[in-house]
Amino acid sequence: MHYGSVFAPGLFAGKVVVITGGGSGIGRCTAHELAALGATVALIGRKPEKLEKAAIEITEDGGKVSQHVCDIRNEDAVKACVAAIVAQHGRIDGLVNNAGGQYMTPLEAISAKGWEAVINTNLTGGFLMARECFSQSMSKHGGAIVNIVADMWGSMPGMGHSGAARAGMVSFTETAATEWAGRGVRVNAVAPGYIASSGMDHYPPEMGPMLREMAKTVPLGRFGTEAETSAGIVFLLSPAAAFISGTTLRIDGARPQVRMGWPMRVADEKAQARDAIKPFNGFHRASTPKVFQS
Repeated sequence: MHYGSVFAPGLFAGKVVVITGGGSGIGRCTAHELAALGATVALIGRKPEKLEKAAIEITEDGGKVSQHVCDIRNEDAVKACVAAIVAQHGRIDGLVNNAGGQYMTPLEAISAKGWEAVINTNLTGGFLMARECFSQSMSKHGGAIVNIVADMWGSMPGMGHSGAARAGMVSFTETAATEWAGRGVRVNAVAPGYIASSGMDHYPPEMGPMLREMAKTVPLGRFGTEAETSAGIVFLLSPAAAFISGTTLRIDGARPQVRMGWPMRVADEKAQARDAIKPFNGFHRASTPKVFQS
């Protein structure tokens, strides 16, 4: 089996795309789709075993891939990593700033160290990666950057550190789009909502019941898929988005539009089977998160 992308074969032939957090979840799915469309993907992550597994999969599927261990929170490490990618592949045409992480806790319980850890991962690390890809390569020949943020439009109670970082990344996206347009570089963001991703397997077991109920708060009545998120990322990297920069694409089933006092009309299974909203599952190696397995 091969990735069932909706985009034209060979769309990214000859292009080099860097993907942080490329060893799992949305990053892994996006790496597979881009590789299936002809791109050489450079995977970045902190855990070599995850990168190795994803690289083996992509190679088995006929794609071109390299892997690079790097802590994106470390400025010197990011500079060296981007330099190594440019040295190996000659240039960088795209960056998917996907790496991130957070943990559930109320604001009053977040320590300064915990706050800084989440901010550094979700905001500072993304800035460093974008800056180096621009400075070392894209400023010379152009390119496209997609920053992955989150559904933080109605705030993120229980994850205030992540909400602050993601909102900061949206602002950074808009600023970078303005400053770097003169060099032919586009910068956009994608804000996934509730996505059934392998990242959920790392949540504590006690969150299981809450996760299983969350689909009831989404007007489309379900979680999104990794492939639906990847499709948005790939579109923003593609030539079809040549006049799109500085924007944030929400992929969330209209969840932020839920309002108190307005009766919820959640799509049932019959409605979800209709072509306009039925799940898209183009990722041939996708697996259902454990929390949703019976």
